Amino acid sequence: MIHGVANLLKLIRLGVLAGLLVGAAGLSLAAEWSAGPFAHEFSLTLEAGTREEWLGPLYYHEVTAEKTTTAFPPFFSHLQNPGVGAEEYDFLYPLLTYDRYGAEYRWQLMQLLSFSGGQTQSEKKSDKFSLFPFYFQRRSADPTQNYTALLPFWGTVKGHLMRDEIEVRLFPLYARTVKKDVVTRNYLAPFFHLREGTQLEGWQFWPVVGHEHRNSFTSTNYLGLEKLNAGHDKLFIAWPFFFNENTGIGTTNAVHEQTFIPFYNLYRSPLRDSTSYLWPFFTYTDDREKKYHEWGAPWPFIGFARGEGKYMNRVWPFYSHATNATLTSDFVLWPLYKYNLAKTEALERERTRFLLFLYSDLVDKNTVTGETATRTDFWPWFTARKELDGRERFQLLAPFETIVPRSKSIERNWSPIWSLFRYEKNPRTGAESHSLLWNLLRLDSSPTNSHASFFLGVAKCDSDANHTKWRWFDWNKPATNAAPPTAK
Repeated sequence: MIHGVANLLKLIRLGVLAGLLVGAAGLSLAAEWSAGPFAHEFSLTLEAGTREEWLGPLYYHEVTAEKTTTAFPPFFSHLQNPGVGAEEYDFLYPLLTYDRYGAEYRWQLMQLLSFSGGQTQSEKKSDKFSLFPFYFQRRSADPTQNYTALLPFWGTVKGHLMRDEIEVRLFPLYARTVKKDVVTRNYLAPFFHLREGTQLEGWQFWPVVGHEHRNSFTSTNYLGLEKLNAGHDKLFIAWPFFFNENTGIGTTNAVHEQTFIPFYNLYRSPLRDSTSYLWPFFTYTDDREKKYHEWGAPWPFIGFARGEGKYMNRVWPFYSHATNATLTSDFVLWPLYKYNLAKTEALERERTRFLLFLYSDLVDKNTVTGETATRTDFWPWFTARKELDGRERFQLLAPFETIVPRSKSIERNWSPIWSLFRYEKNPRTGAESHSLLWNLLRLDSSPTNSHASFFLGVAKCDSDANHTKWRWFDWNKPATNAAPPTAK
């Protein structure tokens, strides 16, 4: 099926180009040409390759050493990366998408309808189909991996909803779930269930009472090494008002926690004690592991912490300052102003935000090499970023890019529509490019020469160290090296 789509795409592209060429009298494709926004071909600035654009944002074809992209934004895009066996199709993204990596593939309609499959690491073919949240199906060369489910009536699902297996019979009358070694049988969910597993048994009649107990035990991991699995004992009465839990049984940090809402909450362990009265109004924590004391009244709105492991003053939503050896978090009139700083041995990340997504400034610094990457977003007006290697990109109008940063699908399918101005710079080659209104005005430059095109290519200006030349009604780029060199 996908090969038929690819062939159809080629025919459509050839037909569109042929029609456009008939209307573009005198426009030669023998060399790079410029008549933006009607038609424009240019060398890429940030990497080696070329790109052609037709009718402003409505069509482009981009070729690099690694991949080829053809798109009719926002309706359709096709990306191929033969080197890694990857391929992507988007139809009105995110309405309908197709992704393939090697033998694995997936069709998806708005996270609801999906087909997927391919070949597993054990060389066994598998195909899946789902119509979320009603129908799930898998057919595999390994019969133990097969399943079929028509929810909520009947069937079995594997590897969904954070469970290894889910079996239903006229849900909520009966459901059976498996997660690792724990099996839970629900009868008239969520009111009654029975649970069993390795050294584990439990039951509940929700919300009246429930109890679960597990002894500590040792198991062998995938490396063949033994590990200790902590035990626990949990009881609730009149959920969510009373809990009594013992966790970490068999370890050096066994924890006892008891809660009777709203009267008190007690947390006791060798490393940390915490007490709340009239929860959550009065809370005190003594964290001996992280070496700090914290007071809250009421938690988490008003809190103060002092100690080597944490220093904090918080009066939400007016002001907060919290810091330790690796993290700093501040806000003023939340969400008006928010600041975060995180440090590791190799990376330092600093972010400043105003009104959450309205304005964001992010700085990533490699503390080993000193290289810095930045990203600044001002919704919906612009997004600007600089990579660790110094490459820069600026885009005017970015309504989605500021909310979903680094989304290649958004950049491929939607950014060309509203990017009124684009700027790119490659410090390794010295190449720069400016594009206004889909190449109506475009400037490409390098340390040795530059090429500018204005108003459908009616006027052009080519410059180098020795001379400047204007050309009129000449849609081809000159045969000389007027275009900036591509990236290496």
